Amino acid sequence: MKKQRTDGTVIIKKYANRRLYNTESSSYITLDHLAAMTRAGRDFKVLDAKTDEDITHNVLTQIIMEEESRGQTMLPVPFLRQLIALYGDSMQAMVPGYLEASMDSFHRNQSEFKTAVEGAFAGSPFAEIAKRNMEMFEAAANAFTSAAKPAPATSTASKDDEIAALKAELAKLQDKVEKLVR
Repeated sequence: MKKQRTDGTVIIKKYANRRLYNTESSSYITLDHLAAMTRAGRDFKVLDAKTDEDITHNVLTQIIMEEESRGQTMLPVPFLRQLIALYGDSMQAMVPGYLEASMDSFHRNQSEFKTAVEGAFAGSPFAEIAKRNMEMFEAAANAFTSAAKPAPATSTASKDDEIAALKAELAKLQDKVEKLVR
């Protein structure tokens, strides 16, 4: 029996033999498939097939562990140490919200940053290198963030300040590039 949610969330069943079953496609899948679904922005929920307990958090953590073990790590050791140290700390309850807000902000600013960098290097010999670097930056960001969530409204003043700061940084970069080209 197909079990799908009407809100577009795909239900994945995890069986005792550690196999994952996608109820949308009626097929067994791997953690790599779930990672690809995450990168594509597909929402899914992983349920224990026997108890119907939501184990999505555990499975996503497992995907991160596998990605990290493949050689190119994204989470620096000092960050991991700090994160572990926060378990049991009085600030532990605040950490998930803070990390989520930080990643949302990173994702929101990513496209503005990309546009600014592309504009700074347009017409220079470094344009192609900058383009490839931005593609790698986007791939890394997409691997780390889940589906884009609607960003909370921000004040116009803070956006203007951010844009002004980015423009100032771009002007500095442009000066450096022009000095290198000469």
